[in-house]
Formats: sequence, structure tokens, C-alpha cells
Amino acid sequence: MTWWPVGASLFASNIGSGHFVGLAGTGAASGIAVGGFEWNALFIVLLLGWLFVPVYLTAGVITMPQYLKKRFGGTRISLYLSVISLFLYIFTKISVDMFSGAVFIQQALGWNIYVAVITLLCITALYTVTGGLAALMYTDTVQTFVIIGGAFVLTGFSFAEVGGYSALLAKYSSAMPGNFSSLDPQRYNISPHCYTPRQDAFSLLRDPTTGDLPWPGVVFGIAIVGGWYWCTDQVIVQRCLAARSLTHVKAGCIMCGYLKLLPMFLMVFPGMISRVLYPDEVGCVVPELCQMVCGTEVGCSNIAYPKLVVSIMPNGLRGLMLAVMLAALMSSLASIFNSSSTLFTMDIWTRIRPQATERELIIVGRVWVLCIVAISICWIPVVQAAQSGQLFDYIQSVSSYLAPPIASVFLLAVFVKRVNETGAFWGLIGGLVMGLCRMLPEFWFGTGSCIFPSDCPFLVCGVHYLHFGIILFFCTSVLVLLVSYCSQPIDDQHLHRLVFSLRHSKEERKDLDWEQEEKGRRARREAEERRRENNHSEAVAEKEEKSGSRGHEQDAPEASEKLPDIREDPVWKYTVDANALMMMAVAVFMWGYYA
Repeated sequence: MTWWPVGASLFASNIGSGHFVGLAGTGAASGIAVGGFEWNALFIVLLLGWLFVPVYLTAGVITMPQYLKKRFGGTRISLYLSVISLFLYIFTKISVDMFSGAVFIQQALGWNIYVAVITLLCITALYTVTGGLAALMYTDTVQTFVIIGGAFVLTGFSFAEVGGYSALLAKYSSAMPGNFSSLDPQRYNISPHCYTPRQDAFSLLRDPTTGDLPWPGVVFGIAIVGGWYWCTDQVIVQRCLAARSLTHVKAGCIMCGYLKLLPMFLMVFPGMISRVLYPDEVGCVVPELCQMVCGTEVGCSNIAYPKLVVSIMPNGLRGLMLAVMLAALMSSLASIFNSSSTLFTMDIWTRIRPQATERELIIVGRVWVLCIVAISICWIPVVQAAQSGQLFDYIQSVSSYLAPPIASVFLLAVFVKRVNETGAFWGLIGGLVMGLCRMLPEFWFGTGSCIFPSDCPFLVCGVHYLHFGIILFFCTSVLVLLVSYCSQPIDDQHLHRLVFSLRHSKEERKDLDWEQEEKGRRARREAEERRRENNHSEAVAEKEEKSGSRGHEQDAPEASEKLPDIREDPVWKYTVDANALMMMAVAVFMWGYYA
């Protein structure tokens, strides 16, 4: 692919209905600081294009577990990655996507949230089984850009309705609900700070101790979670590996960075406008009234964007926006179901039952999808109530508890030759234990809300989740380095073109995972031979296929000897470098202007 489809697909892979509901909701509740999650990516995508992708390209890998297998050998780390990926799929993708879609349906049709979820799942299952609307009508990228086009229109209507940007600045601070008296004084009282908009609503960088998104967390904590997402996530990296050359990767990353400027203006500001226009619904604070408006007591800021779509968009555009957003959501759910079932069957079930037949794997995959759907539906009440009902904060908090160890291991794997499999594995395990020690009590006690604070002990839950992510990252890094330096190093012959310092090496590499690869090839050959014996009628055809595939497999090691080329044309190299500096200058200006 050339650079512009790479940049467009990177952005399209990242933006989903969770962004529209989550960013607008947190914007409505507390102002623009949540936009820092998006603007931090302007710097992180440059790390992806300039530092990480060159190593992935020279390593000759297609998936991220494959890179770690080549870099460290063994199977423990790839198994860990598979299990954590499934956790993150369930708790930050499937449940969040289902909830986001249900909020849109709830606002458009007035249905109960669970009726909306089940309807969404039924339609998704129907069109997945019958071949998919997405395959017939749109690709994911086109869907995303139709949604973005609709978002531009909605932003225009929203600013016109509120009276422009200066009117938003003036009116947001007084966007308070009409009713803020407790209906049950014996059970709770409502203090003014629970319904009064924050004084620092138009500041990106907030007080490190009293801020809802403290500036050290926004600057460093988001960068760590962003490093995990942008530089090690399979979906994102795969888009880059499909590029025509390294220069096209870099140019695509720059384009994606510029596109990431948009969510602040297309999602966060409209969310704040929604609170100004509908303070009694979006800004509701009385638990009983909130329950009536959106089905949860902790607040209704998540309905900010759907409320605007349903109330402000003209009839035809409103229908198009809702249809395309739900279609994109359902295709996203279908692809997540597919990849999670593949992950479970191929990486986990085949370890439990190596002799599993293809039919068994298909059945297990389908049962697994039913299981994760059931778990995700059961998890929706937690998503609704977590982080004072702010969806985007919930997504980032779960990521901050589970992702920093992975970010740490990838960073050290790419840049520190001395890190070995033992250090990486125990670093991941130590980081996971530490993350779960924070995450499990938080969900057990609940994150609470302004009116009903959580009972979680301060020692466990008192540190902000972004600050916790920073601490977790550094503790994992120290543990990885400590264990690595206390055990045998990996020889350079195994590291050529697998670490940043050896990316230009021309020497032959002896992969640590070559024995496993050979074992896998042998198992595939045996399976094909068994299939040939069971299918006498197609014996001749299969024999030809067999010899072709065997020849191909035998060629594979020779093909891998051809060294990947990451050389760049000097003119285009300096052009993309200059553009990267320009984008960083734009990013610094935007951060400085709204800081």
C-alpha cells in the first residue's frame, strides 16, 4: 500500500463508536483534558514509524507474538500475550462496543439498554453468518470516513446551535442541571462540586494532585499506554507492515498523526456543547433522575454524543449517521469475534489438545464466541458505572492496569540486546500480578461516584490510574533488566535484525524459534498425509498439492535468507523527516495553546 491508505487505515482502525460515546461523554463531564489521549498519539505514531517498524520489517515477522518468539525463543511469552489479549478484548473492546451501540439505539428508539444490546448482537450474528453487509457496501475505512464526514456536519450544527466557540467558553461553566436536590437525604447528599462544571474545563494540563486527569499522568501515563497500543498492537502494526516501503510507513504515520488532531474538535467539543444544550439530561446528578434518563445512577454523560445526533441532525443525515455508525460497530464486533476465536483456538486450545481436528476447532471457536458474548453482557453494568459513568476513563483505566508490562517488554526487546526470555517472562508475570492487585479490588469495591464514593482502601485505589500505569511500567522495566542481567545473555547470532542497534546487520541470523517452526511444518505435513489417506477419491490432486506445499515449505527457509530492505531514497527520507518535525511543531503548539 502507498502512504495515504496506510495513514487512513491506521486512523480508521483506531476510531470507533467507543470514541464518539467516550470522548464526548468525558468532555461533557469534565472538559477538554480527555483530548490529551488523542493528541499524545501525534508523538507516539512517530515512534512507531521511525523506531519500531524498521525492526519489525528487518525481523521479517507478520505478527507481534511471532516477533517475541524470534527475539526470545520459547512459547511462554506468546501464550501470555494471547491470554492478555483475550482479557483486553472482553473488557475493553467487546463490552465497550456493545455498550456504545446500545447507547445509540437507546437514545434513538428509547429502548432498555439490554434489549438494545441483544438486538445489536442478533443483527451482528445474522449478517456475519449471511456474509456481511460490510463486505457488500463499505470497507471499514470508508465507513469511518463517512462517520467523520457526519461528525464534521454535526460539529457545524452544534456550534451554530450554541452560538459559536466564544459562546461555548461562556456558557459551559454555567451548564448545571435544574434539579440537584437529594430525593433521599438519609441515603445521600449532593455537594455543589458534583454538578458544577470544573473551573479548569478548558485546560489540558491539570493539577497533579486534585486534577481528574493530572498532568504527569496525561504527559507520561498516556504515552505508556499509547506506546503499547500504537507500537505493539497487532491491528495497528499490520497496517504499517503492508506499506510499500519504510518511507511510505513514515508518511502514513504522519498522516495518521494529523488526523488524530480531529477528535478534540469532532467529539470532545460537541460533548461539551451537548451539556450546555441539555444540562438536565447530560449533566444530571440526582441518581433517581439519572436512572430514568439513561438507566444508571452514576451520571448520564455517555449519552452526550448520541443525544446531539438524535436532536440536532436533520432527518436524512441523522438516519445515515446512525446507520453507518451501527454498521461500523457491527463489522468491528464481527472482526473482534473472529480474531478472538482464532486466538483462543489456535494459541490456547491447540496447546490443550494438539490432536484437535479442524471440525473440533470450528465448534470450540463458536462456543468460545458465545462464552465471551455472555461474559461481556454480564460486564456491561460495570462498564456503565465505572469511573463515574465515563466510558473513556474506564477503557484507559483497564489498559493502565494491564498494558504497561507489555509496553515495557517490547521497548526493552527492541532497544536493549541484553534482555533475555527469562527476564521478559518474569517481568510480564510480575507486572500482571501488580496490575491485578490494583484492578481486582477496584472492581470489587466499585470505582464509586461523586455522590457515592468507593469503599476501596486509599492504599490500593488512592493513586490515579495514569500515575499507577507509570509506576507499573518502571517496576516492570526494573524487574526485566534485573532478571536478565542475572541470567545468561542471548548471543548476537540470534539477534541480527531483531534489535534496533543491529537492524542494518547483514550477517546470517539463527532464529531461536527455528525448532518450533520445523516442528510445526512437520505436524502440518503429517496432518495433510492423514487427510490424503482419508480421502481416496482426491488422492492424486492432493498428492500434487502436497508436493507443491512441501516444496513451498522447503523454500521458506531459503526465502527467509533474503534480507529485508529498509533503505530509503535520501530525498524522500529528508522530506518525511521534515514533515515529522512540522507535525511535532503543530502538536506542541496545540498542546501549548490549550495547556
